[in-house]
Amino acid sequence: MQSSIQSLERNPVIAWWREQVIASVDHVKVVDRVRGEAGWTGRYAFMTLMSAGIAVLGLLLSSPAVVIGAMLISPLMGPIIGLGFGLATWDSSEIRQSALALALGVVLAVGFTGLIVLLSPLQNVTEEIAARTRPNLFDLMVALFSALAGAYAMIRGREGTVVGVAIATALMPPLAVVGFGLATANWTVFGGSLLLFLTNLMTIAVAAAVVARLYGFGSHLSPQHTLFQTVAVLGVLAAFALPLGLSLRQIAWEALFSRQAREVLSAEFEGDARVSQVEIDYKRDPIRVTATVLTPNFHPDAERIAQNELTRRTRRPVEVSIEQYRVDAGAQAEAQQIANAQVNARNNAAERATTRLVDHLSLVAGVPRNAIVLDREQRRAVVRAQRLPDAGLSVYRALETRVSEQAQGWRVELVPPAIALPPVSFSGDQPDDAGMSALTLAGWAGQRVGAPIGVTGADARVALVIEALRRVGVNAVRTGEGGVAAPVTLRWLAPDDVPQPAAR
Repeated sequence: MQSSIQSLERNPVIAWWREQVIASVDHVKVVDRVRGEAGWTGRYAFMTLMSAGIAVLGLLLSSPAVVIGAMLISPLMGPIIGLGFGLATWDSSEIRQSALALALGVVLAVGFTGLIVLLSPLQNVTEEIAARTRPNLFDLMVALFSALAGAYAMIRGREGTVVGVAIATALMPPLAVVGFGLATANWTVFGGSLLLFLTNLMTIAVAAAVVARLYGFGSHLSPQHTLFQTVAVLGVLAAFALPLGLSLRQIAWEALFSRQAREVLSAEFEGDARVSQVEIDYKRDPIRVTATVLTPNFHPDAERIAQNELTRRTRRPVEVSIEQYRVDAGAQAEAQQIANAQVNARNNAAERATTRLVDHLSLVAGVPRNAIVLDREQRRAVVRAQRLPDAGLSVYRALETRVSEQAQGWRVELVPPAIALPPVSFSGDQPDDAGMSALTLAGWAGQRVGAPIGVTGADARVALVIEALRRVGVNAVRTGEGGVAAPVTLRWLAPDDVPQPAAR
């Protein structure tokens, strides 16, 4: 070992590097600068908040320009470079200071972006967000190049905006996506972006440590320390590179499959036919390919032929569904035909969604399909449910909520049978938690059934319940008095049972 080290020291390239490059670096000044940028300060906290806020807004708007604006002011470069230098020099104090500042910055950024997402009316997964949920080996390379640029600029006295951009490119946007995934409880987005963030963080830190060692920082360390650092760096890079390489391989395979799917479909529909749209669901087993084709001639066996050919090429089970729309071959009518076909495709998709809604409502309500009333213009579906054994009103309301969640764009109203209404319990002069739940449930049932509700109980409590029910559009009237401490009871009334105002 000692002889190997001595032979390396006599190497002319290494000697030149030490005399010309390392000797030109003011190590004390660089260390002071790194420590000054690596700690937790008010400026660091403020700029982290601003950068994170701009990043998440850019992601929600799917605006690369806004995301770049967040990169320009990101302060994360300081503690990351500090962590790398601390690892290079084995300075435990520097490592603790940098790690603490970085951890606090991460918590601050994730919490702030999550709050913005919760308050935002836009919570869709945009292209900018989706692009940061499937990390691969290329992302690790971006982080590696960013770290090399950042560490070099810090050592050579060229830190600044360029360095901020280089580091933020790999860190702040995925960190904002972590906050988005946490706020929306989208664990696929959360997990993917968190993996990307951790990959980039570790890659940047170890790469900065390597650059620092190359420029003579940590020269006091023993050969054993150097060997340990080398093994640790290679281990970290390998630990992340393996799964990211597999992810890149999967992405490349999906791109190849998409190209093969279009080739097979185009070969099946030759001449004046045109493959208008191809959608592939890789998560299903078998993989599902859905295509829309504009063709002058209908091909009855196209699905079977395309399915067999794709299965043969990819050696994976594939399911193919093709919607064929007949169009004339004339060039003058082509644009209109394509537009009509696309409208028909959208209408067919909407009709299939409506059919699924009707089937679901029929099953949930226990009624035939023709008992469901659809208002297609207002996108409203109404069904009167059959009585279920031992089911209370809360069961019917839960069923309506479940169907509504699956029928996006439709307003679903499930009318329950006129079964017993829950009593409204009180704590003092106001309904307690159970009473509020009962009052909310009664209001929902009254809206759906459309029948008046009679209220019995102490005067002040009855007046409060009647006011609350009328506020949501339910015709509620007093039907009797009860004890002062007794809960307020509710019951359905026939229209003739509602007291009429006295004639004047």
